[in-house]
Amino acid sequence: MKALRNFLFQPVDNSQLILFRIIFGFLITCEAWGAILTGWVRRAFIEPKMNFPFLDFDFLHPLPGNGMIYYFLLMGVFGVLVMLGYKYRVAAIGYAVMWSGVYFMQKTHYNNHYYLMVLLTWIFCLLPANRSHALDARNNPKLKRNYCYQWHLWIFKGTVLIVYFYSAVAKMYPDWVDAVPIKIWFTQKADYPLIGSLLVQSWFQHLVAWGGIIFDLLIGPALLWKRTRKAAFVSSLVFHGFNSIVFQVGIFPFMGIAFGLFYFEPEVIRKLFFKHKEPFTAIQETVSARFQKVKTVAFSGFMLLMIVLPVRHHLFDGNVTWTEEGHRLSWRMMLRSKAGYVSIKVKRAGKTQYVNLDDYLTPKQQRAIATRPDMFWYFIQHLKQDLTAKGEDDYDGIYAVSNVSLNGHASEPLYDPNVDVSKVEWNKFSENRWVTRGEK
Repeated sequence: MKALRNFLFQPVDNSQLILFRIIFGFLITCEAWGAILTGWVRRAFIEPKMNFPFLDFDFLHPLPGNGMIYYFLLMGVFGVLVMLGYKYRVAAIGYAVMWSGVYFMQKTHYNNHYYLMVLLTWIFCLLPANRSHALDARNNPKLKRNYCYQWHLWIFKGTVLIVYFYSAVAKMYPDWVDAVPIKIWFTQKADYPLIGSLLVQSWFQHLVAWGGIIFDLLIGPALLWKRTRKAAFVSSLVFHGFNSIVFQVGIFPFMGIAFGLFYFEPEVIRKLFFKHKEPFTAIQETVSARFQKVKTVAFSGFMLLMIVLPVRHHLFDGNVTWTEEGHRLSWRMMLRSKAGYVSIKVKRAGKTQYVNLDDYLTPKQQRAIATRPDMFWYFIQHLKQDLTAKGEDDYDGIYAVSNVSLNGHASEPLYDPNVDVSKVEWNKFSENRWVTRGEK
């Protein structure tokens, strides 16, 4: 533990941290204001009649009217302040709180990079990323430093290594190896200019599938090793650039490229981007042993949590890509093509009435509850409350008729049609047996 403590609290040049703060601030500003400009805020929060928060965050709801547009406008302001390093701590905490609210108040548009942003925004709240090339340091020279500690860099580097590793492992299943989901996605993009005809070629689809595994598995070690670092960074540019063009996944590809900067020597970063920054020279700084121990335990605990969360799906019986139990927070990114439908019937006095989902949900939400059991269960709770409010709670049971296809395979029921879903509870730590198990 002492050796780890000494390593984590070794002073080093902070050029990488400062550069990433500037890039990250710019990207999260684009995320916030871009969500308004592209209509995402309206589609996700304003148009739906109901929202789907994480089950433990049921108290979170979108602001009424156009409130969420102003919410995202303010978030973008915080992003600009992070980028400029002005009122940095307040801005970082402000963005972290607001983005966490966005993340936990809706699951319809779940994306792994949203979860990654939650982690990164909170990490920035803890780091002294405003000590150089920041308005805070200019206004208060006492803040100015040209160094940080190793753990300030390794909390990013370690997180990135974990993300890529688990992303690679998750792809190692038969359908991905056979490029089945890639074929489905690329066939839908055949009309893309210039590359559309390439995307539908079987050999290219297999190249992308295997390339994804190899890239995710090797990019971390290749960036760590000095001899392969430049080649790895170039491959990162190609890989993330391709993903940005073909899949249009927002800021994540650019963030993935920016992560690579942490692995270069700080002197290289300083000479390229901060030519007038004072060079770092080794210093001896006294930090209390108790402070080091607390921070070391916290750092180790965070990394351990990041390692454990992605494997929790093994605690559940069944195929995680089918049941979704343990899917979120596990870096299972762009792994499958899952589509289907669900009809909900209410039985009352020997008669069956089908629920008109258009009265409650947007088309995207309807597709989501058809394939994501926790969202389906949450909707059933909402439906029960609505029926009670209308005085129509004299039903004998509520049942689901579902048909879902995973990676283009034959459709199967995802929800047991013989189970009264109005009476089931959601199990967080064990299987939900009204959800069929799928093939392991």
